[in-house]
Amino acid sequence: MSGASAASASGVGAAGASAASEAPRVIRLLIADDEHLIRGALSALLNLEADIEVVASVDNGVAAAEQALALQPDVCLLDLEMPQADGIEAATRILSTVATKVVIVTRHARPGVLRRALAARVSGFVPKSTPAEDLAAVIRDVVAGKRYIDPEIAATALTADRCPLTDRELDALRFSRSTMSVQEIADALHLAPGTVRNYLSSAMTKLDARSRHDAADKAWQQGWI
Repeated sequence: MSGASAASASGVGAAGASAASEAPRVIRLLIADDEHLIRGALSALLNLEADIEVVASVDNGVAAAEQALALQPDVCLLDLEMPQADGIEAATRILSTVATKVVIVTRHARPGVLRRALAARVSGFVPKSTPAEDLAAVIRDVVAGKRYIDPEIAATALTADRCPLTDRELDALRFSRSTMSVQEIADALHLAPGTVRNYLSSAMTKLDARSRHDAADKAWQQGWI
């Protein structure tokens, strides 16, 4: 090979190496949303981004936690309202076992939900109305170690009432949103039935509720459970 040819080959090799080093890192994304059309649209639109690859798409919080553990994605995009485990419950499970970031999307952010999300170490909180290109930017930001909270959601959270309930009262009310009996709630919480009744009675008094189900509904409306 002549000196000119060698120099040319060397230049091409250097240019190729430089181009490879400048190629964007591909962000591996898991999406969880129980609304099939929204989940499909998000997957299709975000897959169009050169640096984002959707590696899993599921319809409930339990499956999200299982797939996150199996696939170790860089980011988990979770709907707030999902069956089996909501977005924050799923985030708590995922972040306890996987080195990833979580972004919550929601149609309606109840006042206290943001505090729960931040306590669960969620990195992003955005409305479902966020355009796909803006959502992609949020995903890149959280991978870079930043946190993004939608300004309107943050403003609502700042003006929300503080939760007057204890953690145990919240636990009892969370189960009261189902058809579980007091005995079944006690079994789930590993407490005596009388203790659970005391927690429920205290919560009802604090929330001026007619029943444990009414108290649970009020707590849910505030985003405390």
